[in-house]
Amino acid sequence: MGEFKSGFVSIIGRPNVGKSTLLNALIGEKISIMTSKPQTTRTNIKGILNKENMQIVFTDTPGIHKPKNKLGTFMNKNVNHSMEGIDLLIFIVEADSKEIGKGDMYILEKVKASNMPCILVINKIDKVKRDTLLQYITNFTKLHDFSAIVPISAIKNDGIDGLLVEIEKLLPVGPKFYDDSEITNQSEKEIAEEIIREKALKLLQDEIPHGIFVEVTEFKVKTKLDGEKFYNIEATAYCERESHKGIIIGKDGEMLKKISTYARQDIEKLMNRKVNLRVWVKVKDKWRDNENDLKKFFNTTE
Repeated sequence: MGEFKSGFVSIIGRPNVGKSTLLNALIGEKISIMTSKPQTTRTNIKGILNKENMQIVFTDTPGIHKPKNKLGTFMNKNVNHSMEGIDLLIFIVEADSKEIGKGDMYILEKVKASNMPCILVINKIDKVKRDTLLQYITNFTKLHDFSAIVPISAIKNDGIDGLLVEIEKLLPVGPKFYDDSEITNQSEKEIAEEIIREKALKLLQDEIPHGIFVEVTEFKVKTKLDGEKFYNIEATAYCERESHKGIIIGKDGEMLKKISTYARQDIEKLMNRKVNLRVWVKVKDKWRDNENDLKKFFNTTE
């Protein structure tokens, strides 16, 4: 067996290209929020992959985009931080894009400026014909000397093993940074918040903009009379308008009940324990442009 390798790998790309789906496929666990909407990931989530001969610490970043509010600026700053002190970049693009757009070109300039080794991952190959894919690869090879180009379908888990082979080639020899039992640096409370927000975004579809933030206010282990332990979780979903609050709650509270039920089921699966979940909805006007709210919600002093 060769020397043990380890390193930090940052996954970057436009919103909604499949970064979170890729991270979950690589780790083999659901640790990053996934919906069909862009900008579902708001902070840098670390996923840890432990193999016999290597440990990879992945960072799933918010999609790089032109910010429309202070939240967008905050998210882009997170992406810039994620490109510091790492060993490798994974730049993920969509195979079904007709051409290399302005968004991908903007990120490519960041890749070039970083001088970091970079693997180009072309996702959603199940949606295009082979000739189209080959032309897309050719277009990118003319723009930058990537360390490797790997076509995948993250949602179908196709090409993931090949990507890991390419990552291993580029990782330095190094120690383990985390215990084998760890798969993420997120706390159980943070994971619960992400799952509740994911269910809200999926169920509400286009009815609510991205002005939803979930804060878990209580996360305790309690014991039933028969001795069985369970998580008691209380959370608040913040939105920006009274009209949004009505939509989230729904007629006779049906929508909020659905969000809570689906979230509870996912949390129970992930944490392997029964969950009692209660979610409230509150209005916090223009929180996406309020620096104090952003610092509180994202636990930062920046």
